[in-house]
Amino acid sequence: MHATENEPSTWTFLTHHARVLVAITRDPGVRLREIAGVIGITERAVQKIVSDLYQAGYLTRERVGRRNHYSLNLDQHFRYPTEADLPISMLIGIFTDREPPHQAD
Repeated sequence: MHATENEPSTWTFLTHHARVLVAITRDPGVRLREIAGVIGITERAVQKIVSDLYQAGYLTRERVGRRNHYSLNLDQHFRYPTEADLPISMLIGIFTDREPPHQAD
């Protein structure tokens, strides 16, 4: 199905996995429900993504009190063959070397 003038296309350049990584980079103590709200997906979807990223070695988590604190492995490489020689730090740097856009209230 193609987009029309009345129905814009809904595709995006970044996956939800990339958006979760960026959110965690910006705030390693962020709650999954906060990520879900910013990205616009369910908290359960964020939990699944964090589990994927953890199992693939892109992040670690440490329990601090009642919350998790996340650390990224920025030396981990992209998964797709055409970018497999590049570390994810390149992507993360694009989105964290500046202030995040402010959300309209």
